[in-house]
Amino acid sequence: MTESAHPSPLVVEAIHPLVRRVLAHNPSPFTYTGTQTHIVGHGEVAVIDPGPDLPDHVDAILAATAGERIVAILCTHTHRDHSPAARPLAAATGAPVMGCAPIMARDGSGLEAGFDHSYAPDRVMVEGDTVSGPGWTLEAIATPGHTSNHLCFALPEARALFSGDHVMGWSTSVVIPPDGRMGAYVASLDKLMGREDEIYFPAHGDPVTRPQRLVRSMLGHRKQREAQILRLLDEKPQSVEQMVATMYAGLDPRLTKAAGLSVLAHLIDLDERGRVSVADAIWTLAA
Repeated sequence: MTESAHPSPLVVEAIHPLVRRVLAHNPSPFTYTGTQTHIVGHGEVAVIDPGPDLPDHVDAILAATAGERIVAILCTHTHRDHSPAARPLAAATGAPVMGCAPIMARDGSGLEAGFDHSYAPDRVMVEGDTVSGPGWTLEAIATPGHTSNHLCFALPEARALFSGDHVMGWSTSVVIPPDGRMGAYVASLDKLMGREDEIYFPAHGDPVTRPQRLVRSMLGHRKQREAQILRLLDEKPQSVEQMVATMYAGLDPRLTKAAGLSVLAHLIDLDERGRVSVADAIWTLAA
């Protein structure tokens, strides 16, 4: 078994006795080194997050599972770097596509992680639903927030969790309103804190070997961001753009729009809780 901090694209790599990964060649500021497709089991296997519809990536998955049978193609959510390859992979193997529900709403953010509206699962999984094969079971864990349809998948035989984009191994997740909701995201992190998984296999970044510690720090980060927003609004009413300029000084310009959407997600959550209000795109503390 090997583990690499920088896996090579399109190369199958064993990261656990039950788990292999294949990295798609789609690196970016939003995907880190790319989207990691995970293969679970041996002989009869499941593929989690087949990734973007890139022919070389689909070919790499097929090569990695040569001589085996793919019995399930699972998607954690329907951003375009996660689910589109489900279609050609299902066509090549006859395996059913399952996991998260489709999202019909349009994403007007303009970010590269837009929704895959062609996603059409054969089976929508909800909390507690399972699929299994020889020596493995995958259980759906509802974790909305990053997207409204996000699922993680628990692998109890390894005390592991495939955390998709909800918990990543390199950065915090972007929450993009209106589909992404900060309150739901934080509640889903709290939910994971109550579990006893020993390792996370995220779709981006390396396996997380101390998951509770990471989730705790992510919750702390969100609380700090919320407190920072409230402090800025205590100084004066402000727009999202003004807050981003203060909160994210020195940020890669390619990520400025995503940072603004994250701040907006916090503000919408604070508004729903009666802490702030908005008029003409200017946010103020609630009276």
